[in-house]
Amino acid sequence: MSVQIADHAEGCILPVRAQPGARRNGIVGEQAGMLKVAVTAPPDKGRANDAIVEVLADVLGLKRTQIVLVSGPTSRQKKFLLRGVSAAVIAGMIAKVI
Repeated sequence: MSVQIADHAEGCILPVRAQPGARRNGIVGEQAGMLKVAVTAPPDKGRANDAIVEVLADVLGLKRTQIVLVSGPTSRQKKFLLRGVSAAVIAGMIAKVI
């Protein structure tokens, strides 16, 4: 099974399963069609969301301004809009890291 990335008018939508309070930041695999991202930040006042944006920017080679949380600010299941990149390009990048 792979990450279910959807095309969007501004880029693509990446579903993320958050794992706050982890030992280290990084992408730890795929779970139920979502990219599983572990962050050391606690799920407090959006700190984990900010940390996830940092991890995605570093791993996918994007600017932080290109990554926007569109749903799930307080849920473990989130959706991020990645501006200016296609689903195919992101799928290729993710395939290299998981």
